[in-house]
Amino acid sequence: MASVDTIDRNILRLLRLNARRSNAALAAEVGLSPSACLRRIKLLEASGVIRGYTALIDATNAASTIAVIINITLERQTEDCLDRFEAAVRRYPEIQECFLMTGGSDYLLRVEVENAIEFERIHKEILSKLPGVLRIHSSFSIRNVLVTRAKVRR
Repeated sequence: MASVDTIDRNILRLLRLNARRSNAALAAEVGLSPSACLRRIKLLEASGVIRGYTALIDATNAASTIAVIINITLERQTEDCLDRFEAAVRRYPEIQECFLMTGGSDYLLRVEVENAIEFERIHKEILSKLPGVLRIHSSFSIRNVLVTRAKVRR
């Protein structure tokens, strides 16, 4: 897909709010026929714009986990060091999100654990062995105040 147009952006916005809505309802909201809407969704998926779908879980009603936010500082910020670090991070499903950052650290990671013992294992077996790591600073969440994947426009 060469570019994302206004209709595609509307489809993406509505899917972020509720990816389980029916194709017919989505098509009506964006002003397309159901077949044209489905074709656009398939193109967005095939081109990688839509990488997947997920469920947002309320921790009070499910198995409780603790979100750990980890700031990583690398020894050097050369392209090679960044590439090696990012390739290594992608190999570990325990690392759920990884952001290249500006500011005081180079990367921000998010993992979810059931307890401190599980995090200790991740720290020893994964984080401390990632290439080029100079410093690891971890913070445990107390509770989740807001979780959404929807992009809100103001």
